[in-house]
Amino acid sequence: MRNEPSNWFKIAAQVFVLLGVLWLAGCARLAGSMKCGFEGYELSYNTAAEPVLQARLEALDARLREKYGMKPEEAAVGVLDLKRLHLAMIHPDRIEYAASVAKIGILLAYFELHPEPPRNLDAQAKHELGLMIKASSNEMAAKYSREMGLKEIQHVLEEYRFYDKAHGGGIWVGKHYGAGGERIGDPVGDHSHAATVRQLLRFYLLLEQGKLVSPEASKAMKEIFASPDIPHDNIKFVKALEGRDVQILRKWGSWENWFHDTAIVTGPGRRYILVALTNHPKGDEYLEDLARAVDGLMED
Repeated sequence: MRNEPSNWFKIAAQVFVLLGVLWLAGCARLAGSMKCGFEGYELSYNTAAEPVLQARLEALDARLREKYGMKPEEAAVGVLDLKRLHLAMIHPDRIEYAASVAKIGILLAYFELHPEPPRNLDAQAKHELGLMIKASSNEMAAKYSREMGLKEIQHVLEEYRFYDKAHGGGIWVGKHYGAGGERIGDPVGDHSHAATVRQLLRFYLLLEQGKLVSPEASKAMKEIFASPDIPHDNIKFVKALEGRDVQILRKWGSWENWFHDTAIVTGPGRRYILVALTNHPKGDEYLEDLARAVDGLMED
């Protein structure tokens, strides 16, 4: 009888080890769909929305579109709560003209096509890429897209599956920013520059996970998005969230009636990605109201 406690502990230890092995195997196998932590989360074409957040986003979108007289085809929206891994999207795979939002593709291609360590990035290039992203400089965007080539940039985007014509398209860079020059329209919508909500959310998710090129390159790209020496353009999401104690890494775009904003927003108790693409004269007002309302949801 003296050996019974010892045997019981041995059996219990073996059971716990077996359960641990099974859990790890299951998590490795189902990392994306079962959301086994932030690092394993994947946003694919099969990733399910979280029902409560989805319902709230749909109600918010409907209210704002009614307020500004917008049709369903004039807005596409997505939110990914990075703390809870809750997703909600409206028209996620409907390709839209991207305006300057597609400049994020040039940034990714730069780091993918330059094999030198990101820590060796010279100050001038870092500042110019910051002007392209944070100040949305067409001059800097054209400088780097011409250096690399449109086909090479798009090849990088397709290597990361940011564009898939079988699923509505995605992020497309088919023209140097500025007037004239070479143009390659995207296969789905024939846009010079294009994007979908899903692939923009995915871009920022992979950036946050350190999976764009390498952890070091992802860190360098985030520093370029931040570019503290370059002020934010105080429009759209930034204007809406002013005074809310949040940090914003973003790329906005505007052309004619296309008004877009995309961002990673971090603040006390919340961290999320917000993407909205609009095609309406009141698009900026929609974006501002949307950002304030979504930030309130993320604080709950």
